[in-house]
Amino acid sequence: MTSYSVNFESHIEELIVNTINKTILVSNQNSNFYEWFSLKEGAKYAGVSYNTFMKFRVLGLKIAEIDGIKRVSRKEIDRFLEQHSF
Repeated sequence: MTSYSVNFESHIEELIVNTINKTILVSNQNSNFYEWFSLKEGAKYAGVSYNTFMKFRVLGLKIAEIDGIKRVSRKEIDRFLEQHSF
C-alpha cells in the first residue's frame, strides 16, 4: 500500500468520524431532549396519538398549566409509562 493510499484512507476515516459527530450533535439539539413539552410534543415523545395522551391525563398523568399554557415534563411521561408498565 502506498503512502498516498494510507493518507487517503486516514482522510476518509476522519471525514466520516467528523460527519457522524456533527450529525449526533445536531440530532441531540433538535430532538426530544427538552425537559418540558407541549401536549402534542408529549404525545409524540410517548409514541401515542394526542387523543390517547389526553386519556393518560385522566389516568393520572400530571400536566402543568400556567396562564392557560399546558406543559408536561419528560420525567413525568417516563414516570407515568413506567408506572403503567407490566
